[in-house]
Amino acid sequence: MDRRQALGALAGGLGLGLGMESARASTGAWPSKPVRVVVPYAAGGVVDINARAITTTLQDMLGQPFVVEAKPGANGNIAAESVANATPDGHTLLVSASFLINNPLLETGLRWSPQRFVPIARFANSPSYFVVNNDVPAKTVREFVQVAKAAKQPLQYADGGTGTPQSMATLLFQQVAGVQMDAVLYKGAPPSVPDLLQGLVVMAILPATVAIPQVKAGKLRALANMSHQRSLQLPDVPTMAEAGFPEVTTLSWYGLHAPAGTPAAVVERLSTAMKAACALPAVKERFVSAGGEEAYLDTAAFKRFLAQDEVRWKQLASKVKS
Repeated sequence: MDRRQALGALAGGLGLGLGMESARASTGAWPSKPVRVVVPYAAGGVVDINARAITTTLQDMLGQPFVVEAKPGANGNIAAESVANATPDGHTLLVSASFLINNPLLETGLRWSPQRFVPIARFANSPSYFVVNNDVPAKTVREFVQVAKAAKQPLQYADGGTGTPQSMATLLFQQVAGVQMDAVLYKGAPPSVPDLLQGLVVMAILPATVAIPQVKAGKLRALANMSHQRSLQLPDVPTMAEAGFPEVTTLSWYGLHAPAGTPAAVVERLSTAMKAACALPAVKERFVSAGGEEAYLDTAAFKRFLAQDEVRWKQLASKVKS
């Protein structure tokens, strides 16, 4: 990527003709030091990779390093608490995902709340896949429903974490399809793969980065893409709507949030920079290689999206709340 092209795109997006220094002055010289971007999951995972796909460009555009820091644990709560308690000056950000909505619906005693953050923008989506062990006779989701209903005992499925979009989508699928299955809990999606391959569990909804290598290698069969559109990486796999269950369409999304109290001018400038970054072909390509897709929403649209997502998952939360 041409650094001058990126800087020019940002300046154009801001509607300024005075260059980056004037833009920086308008927001109190932000950023005046490295920006820490906290990822709530392990380094090398789908969230971490998608975050790095955009932060490497943001640091070129904004003139300060964007340091990505993995802070996994407690289903995202450790990272969320850390950023909620940070100084609200725009130099500490949280890579947000569905845990920001679902954890407060499913857990008690959290030492953070969604109200302690302000949304900045969404930058990417990542599809998940409805996969089955190769010994399962079903070739479509509808055929899988028939297999599940005919089973003498409830089929077992892999659950990579309560509150994840994949876990919630599996619950939604059971509700819509009228089937009952038993969850086998794992500490994330990757640890469930060996049991899926051996048939100890028969199905799972897996993130793209976990599912695609196994499907392409012929080790697991993908019956549906949980997204609203087919993926360029597995174009022959139908969407959940095409498979006959549009209500179960589910996306994993990634955005940036900041501690509540972060200046509005900083939020606006960062959102605008993210828009410019997401428009660059090189960044779009990085998202695709990370199993995702560019899906920018500005601050206002992101807020509306979050509100809609919360309404949807509230309807299921009582089913999994302990």
